[in-house]
Amino acid sequence: MNLGSQPRNLIEHPLDVPTAIAQRRAIKSFKPDPLEPELLKQLLELTISAPSSYNLQDWRIILVQDETQKAGLSAAAWGQTQILQAPVTFVFAADAAAWRKDLTPIYQQGRATGAWTETTVDYFKTAIPQFYTTLAEQSREYAIKDAMIAATHLVLAAESLGLSTCFMNGWVEAKVKEVIGATADLDLAIAVLVPVGYAAEARHNPGRLPLAANVCVDRVGTPYEA
Repeated sequence: MNLGSQPRNLIEHPLDVPTAIAQRRAIKSFKPDPLEPELLKQLLELTISAPSSYNLQDWRIILVQDETQKAGLSAAAWGQTQILQAPVTFVFAADAAAWRKDLTPIYQQGRATGAWTETTVDYFKTAIPQFYTTLAEQSREYAIKDAMIAATHLVLAAESLGLSTCFMNGWVEAKVKEVIGATADLDLAIAVLVPVGYAAEARHNPGRLPLAANVCVDRVGTPYEA
């Protein structure tokens, strides 16, 4: 099924999750076609549906679309051109100090949806500061994990809607922060960059090792055998 040949924003039957996972490939060349605002909003809503520790939603997503910003971000990524070609690049940053902020809106929403009882909220008010105080510097790692989970939601949602993506882990964090205006007082960590757009190249599958090569049962060294 070639979704890229269909009219833009008229995909009536998005790919199911297994198909999107199987089809997804890292695309390094994009068409200049812009993303429709409705489609971009849909991607964002699906992205932030991702789970996060205590539902802190500690990711910070910066959409880089301006041509000057794109050039700066590309330079921060050692000149990789997919940022210049794609209509938008999602910069996933992580706020390790999110737990210290006013969590009232999160608590209120949890109660309003019926997902959390008052007892749950009271528990979180104590458990969250205790947990993150114990984590100390590891809280940065936890925030990055949450941002990466959200980024994975993005790439699968994009694939299902006829778009392509590319996880990018090659960049200089300080330079990326400079481009997006992440000043020292914000204390953000950069998790990953993800250009999003319409593919200008074919998807090629480089293959995967057999499951027994890197999947074990119960203990390391006991390979999984199908």
